[in-house]
Amino acid sequence: MDKAQKGFTLIELVVVITILGILAAFAFPRFASLEVEARAATVDGLAGSLRSASALAHSLDLVGAAIVMEGNTIAMVNGYPAGTALGIELTLTDFTGFTVVHAIGVSTFEKTGGNAGTCTVVYTESAAAGSPGTIAADNSAC
Repeated sequence: MDKAQKGFTLIELVVVITILGILAAFAFPRFASLEVEARAATVDGLAGSLRSASALAHSLDLVGAAIVMEGNTIAMVNGYPAGTALGIELTLTDFTGFTVVHAIGVSTFEKTGGNAGTCTVVYTESAAAGSPGTIAADNSAC
């Protein structure tokens, strides 16, 4: 009766481990930078959400309706959301992962976990009737 060999030889195991090590050495640097790219994409996503929310609030203002979004009355300036906690911030349902700092007419959304001040979206309220507020995303060094 012949006994069939079961299992792998030591040489086969060493070859497989070596190949996996080589693949990992090439793949790891590509995956290591994904965190930075994810933060940058999150900043771009919030900027798009702010643009949409601002446009929606402006369209409600044009119709003459009360500006109520998600049950919150939105403060408006020149037909667009104000750059305050009662303005643009209330137009968003969720901005988890960002901290918000308000100055006069300016709301700055800063991504938590990134490099301070370099991973932000800044909303500046409308300066004149009929002109929208400006939205500037900075993801240069997230």
